[in-house]
Amino acid sequence: MNQPDNPRRIIIAIDGYSSSGKSTMAKSLARAIGYKYVDTGAMYRAVTLYAMRNGMISDNHAADAIAIEKALPSIDIAFSIMPDGSQHTILNGEDVEDQIRRMDVSDNVSPVSAIPAVRHHLVKQQQAFGSERGIVMDGRDIGTTVFPDAELKIFVNAPAATRAERRVKELRQKGIDASYEEVLANVVSRDHQDETRAESPLRRADDAVDLDNSGMSIPQQDAFLINLYQERIGKK
Repeated sequence: MNQPDNPRRIIIAIDGYSSSGKSTMAKSLARAIGYKYVDTGAMYRAVTLYAMRNGMISDNHAADAIAIEKALPSIDIAFSIMPDGSQHTILNGEDVEDQIRRMDVSDNVSPVSAIPAVRHHLVKQQQAFGSERGIVMDGRDIGTTVFPDAELKIFVNAPAATRAERRVKELRQKGIDASYEEVLANVVSRDHQDETRAESPLRRADDAVDLDNSGMSIPQQDAFLINLYQERIGKK
């Protein structure tokens, strides 16, 4: 459902906890209204994968902030649309979409994301993506740091147990074996790290719409977001 008759293009920021379904709903909304979609979590995962490949993260998940900061100019992240319409993450010319979704990357992404230089570097890229507006972006700090003036902000939440169940199902659909206990521990750990990091911690923007989607189907989510979007652009 493109909006060619509506010249006003806005920025839509969708923030929330890991495995809350924000990427799924952001992709769906962008597709429905003809907007560009950016998965900022994939960008942090790509930097994490690069750091892991280059020995910048120890076995106890400690990230070498100095080495990673020095490497940032050598890390090129882009997105490519596949023939089936899905969006893949490209790291230095390589399609790494499957690799960045692995559990070992999930276990290391929070400490890498907490490095101020990494956040500053990626925030600049994210702001450049949205310079022409007409974008749906999801992450942890879109409505608070990347686009604090976004016209529509949504904060997605659900209990950790519910999010862990969703994550296990998603991983198994991709052929990745992971136990519920392992995934739940990762979700709880990432929640804590995201909420307590010094640089751009995860929090709901004061003007964000709070959405607990634990009891919603995907069609219900889609309808809820379309309704919000239409209200913001004055179509309702």
